[in-house]
Amino acid sequence: MDAVTGGAGDERTESGSSVGPDGLAASRSVAKPSGPLLLGVRHHGPGSARAVRAALDAARPLTVLIEGPPEADALIPLAADEAMRPPVALLAHAVDEPGRSAFWPLAEFSPEWVAIRWAVEHQVPARFIDLPATHTLAWGKEDETPLDAGEGGEPATDADEPADPQAEETDPRAAVRVDPLAVLADVAGYDDPERWWEDVVEHRGAGDGDVFAPFLGLEEAMGALREAYGSGGHDRDLVREAYMRLQMRAAQREFGDDVAVVCGAWHVPALRQKSSVGADKALLKGLPKVKADMTWVPWTNRRLARVSGYGAGIDSPGWYGHLFSAPDRPVERWMTKVAGLLREEDRIVSSAHVIEAVRLAETLAAMRGRPLPGLSETTDAVRAVMCEGSDVPLALVQDRLVVGDVLGEVPRSAPAVPLQRDLDRIQRRLRLKPEALERELELDLRKENDAERSRLLHRLRLLRVEWGEPVASRGSTGTFRETWRLRWEPELSVRVAEAGVWGTTVFAAATAKAEADAVSAPGLADVTALAERCLLAELPDALPTVMRILADRAALDTDVGHLAQALPALVRSLRYGDVRGTDTGALAEVAAGLAERVFVGLPPACAALDADAAEEMRRHVDAVHGAVGLLGDAVGSGRDAGVGGGGSGFGQGEGTSAERRGSDGSASPPHGDLRKRWHAVLRVLVVRDTVPGVIRGRAVRLLLDDGELGQDEAARAMGLALSPGTPPGDAAAWIEGFVGGGSGGGMLLVHDERLLGLVDAWLTGVSAEAFTDVLPLLRRTFSAYEPGVRRTLGELVRRGPGERGGAGVGGAGIPGFADEFDVGRADAVVPVVRLLLGLDRMGMGEGADGGFGGNDLVGATG
Repeated sequence: MDAVTGGAGDERTESGSSVGPDGLAASRSVAKPSGPLLLGVRHHGPGSARAVRAALDAARPLTVLIEGPPEADALIPLAADEAMRPPVALLAHAVDEPGRSAFWPLAEFSPEWVAIRWAVEHQVPARFIDLPATHTLAWGKEDETPLDAGEGGEPATDADEPADPQAEETDPRAAVRVDPLAVLADVAGYDDPERWWEDVVEHRGAGDGDVFAPFLGLEEAMGALREAYGSGGHDRDLVREAYMRLQMRAAQREFGDDVAVVCGAWHVPALRQKSSVGADKALLKGLPKVKADMTWVPWTNRRLARVSGYGAGIDSPGWYGHLFSAPDRPVERWMTKVAGLLREEDRIVSSAHVIEAVRLAETLAAMRGRPLPGLSETTDAVRAVMCEGSDVPLALVQDRLVVGDVLGEVPRSAPAVPLQRDLDRIQRRLRLKPEALERELELDLRKENDAERSRLLHRLRLLRVEWGEPVASRGSTGTFRETWRLRWEPELSVRVAEAGVWGTTVFAAATAKAEADAVSAPGLADVTALAERCLLAELPDALPTVMRILADRAALDTDVGHLAQALPALVRSLRYGDVRGTDTGALAEVAAGLAERVFVGLPPACAALDADAAEEMRRHVDAVHGAVGLLGDAVGSGRDAGVGGGGSGFGQGEGTSAERRGSDGSASPPHGDLRKRWHAVLRVLVVRDTVPGVIRGRAVRLLLDDGELGQDEAARAMGLALSPGTPPGDAAAWIEGFVGGGSGGGMLLVHDERLLGLVDAWLTGVSAEAFTDVLPLLRRTFSAYEPGVRRTLGELVRRGPGERGGAGVGGAGIPGFADEFDVGRADAVVPVVRLLLGLDRMGMGEGADGGFGGNDLVGATG
């Protein structure tokens, strides 16, 4: 064990060869050990990878056996393809249940990948010898546990997971099972097993010493642990190791002892021990099986990292990749990378910073008794020198360099389900490359390529392949623009394989999945949302089925809340006929019928509601109001100037109201004027005493905003609601409905002193006992206003009604405004508006003739 744990006084030369306490370099060459060459490694360890490469170069075995599923033997030659770029992973999934899968990730610094590449380059047969995936997947099915357990379900035998403190207290064997390196680090006098492993293995240079000594020392150490703790409680390890021994025997019969085995160090003692063939076969008897397929899939550094939730991963794949690939002076090269990244982010970092950071890292390593600076020393040096003690830029270094956004690639010749091949073809045609780095994609649906990209992303979302997530567009709110946030995760390859059961192409699979989702949808709102997604994904074959189920569900559902919740999604879907060319005529008819049923059932449904139910119903009223306003343009009559006139952007696409008009311009009569009928429903809600105050107040506000209720009528309704005979709680709820939320109620009070005076008079007349009860509701109402609105309201209340400075209240004008426009004040802002709109850049000579009064701002841009 001393060969592995070392002593605190050991040093290393610049070349990396080991120097013992006596000062003599360990440069003696030792012949290859007798029997098969067992190379125990730590998965994803660059030091182990370098040692494996050196040992294979020295031993020159006739075959290489690697821990991994043997179903992947046929995939090994693909590692020589130039298009294969790690990190990649072997993906195994059950044929009958593609969602049941397991991954075996490999990075460029993984010892297994180095062994594969060495075998391919030297034309030496390579084989995987771990338990077949057909049994591993079946085990996972029995346990109902996730199977993305890394290297063949490796039970963290290589210290890839932290120990459970409670397990350590109750069962010392469990602690070793979780992190065996912790015991070895403790023997060597280290309190951190990761730091011990870095010092002993990862910082070990190629050197001229015995290339087999590290593996012999590690085998001796693991042998002592296995002798004391057995399998560590993992009985399935015994089964896996029995299968490995059988494969080793088969290789020895074919190649003799010129066999190299690359596996987790924990398994080496078990593979070395003598065991009969019969005993090993007995352990394998009766194992469960499932039919499995295997392929290569791209992987990412983030999925290698433990911070992303991959338990068998490592903390710093970017750092380990740097250690593996740097030909020399790894610390200096790392600091140069950090400086380059910070400069790209506009931080001032000079070559002097790099030099000083390297010196500080080396000093810290010497003070801490380490042979070379590790990640902790370099991080501390970067924080102190380049980040000026701030963790903000350091977090960027951690994210971009220590972890990294590397996404691997696999060749097109790799096996894949037909759906994956179709997706790859579409991605290449649309120039939409999967990337691990999150990015935003702006789409203009008026362009054919962008429209196809949008359809692809929406279809993948229907298939639960969440490659893109729609976000709000910053530059435009038009229906012709979409913004997506894209990020490809390795798990999406599993989702694609799982979605392959629905079809062999993205279009066919999305259509079948939409139809199945419509049949199994739990509620009416789910079906309407699905109809909207079908329109977005342009699935004409699925839409008839979805619409039929939608009509059936709507006819049977009597809950007004469900109907009101379903209507907005349907009306939103009508917009897609404009920019996508989708026929939404059938959808408009269903939406109109749904609106009719809401009109009939809403007044009774609003009666006798408690506070929570009333607030929920108010939200439904708002949603229906907005939906009816849009729906009127699609199915309303042409006789109303505000309906179907084309001003809103509706009625110009296929299936809109323009196509449903007769030759004389009259509208077809089935639904009449939806807006007028909706306004009639709101008037019913206003006058019914059984309707909660929050809904009555909202109904008055909606009628006022639509111009269906005059200012005098609104003031009268508020006066009645705030009369002394109304309980304070109901009056406060009415105010919440009328001016609450983000509906601009604060500005309404600012510009209408009569309404503000009514609220002020009512509030000052509330008794002290009732005031305590209504205060929370009022505070919620007014706290939603912008700070400037609240400040203005406070000033108006302090001054009192009728005391506003420049605002006149007289004549027949709206209270708070003058009778006529002030043309002079309006002309003063016109030049600024023209500058903002860019009108002056299109034609400069309009200022004098346009009545702008020769304002200097007009000619300033010239």
